[in-house]
Amino acid sequence: MISKKVVDYCKQNGWWYDDASADYEVELKKIGMDISSDISQFYLHAEDGPTFMRGGKEIYQLCWFLKNTNFDLALKRTHETLEMPLDYIPLDSFEGEHGYFYNKTSGEVIELSLGDSMGNFKSGKLSPQWSCFSDFLESFFEMG
Repeated sequence: MISKKVVDYCKQNGWWYDDASADYEVELKKIGMDISSDISQFYLHAEDGPTFMRGGKEIYQLCWFLKNTNFDLALKRTHETLEMPLDYIPLDSFEGEHGYFYNKTSGEVIELSLGDSMGNFKSGKLSPQWSCFSDFLESFFEMG
């Protein structure tokens, strides 16, 4: 469930839409996302163009990318090139050798960079920093 804090923040910024997009719901189902999950509820109702920006960092409006780009390429790069498990969905373009990834099975979000953090993640020594997508959003948007 998306926190009230996130919903209020999105409403204050003019990003929240009460009606969910049916087209976006189809896109989320294509990649095996649970429509009732907090990540799905966020992306079905919040939009500020193709990305959300905060503090020099950027995350995808995932549904926009699913519908309007070849997102399969991003998934392929994540899974093959970075050797990430299939449950992980990239939340950004991994530019600057840094990125956020959502685990669609556990609901957790992890921030990784090339080098030690990626190696530690693959060896099981690094756990996701956020236990749910809503917590990640509160941190990303610096809601304190």
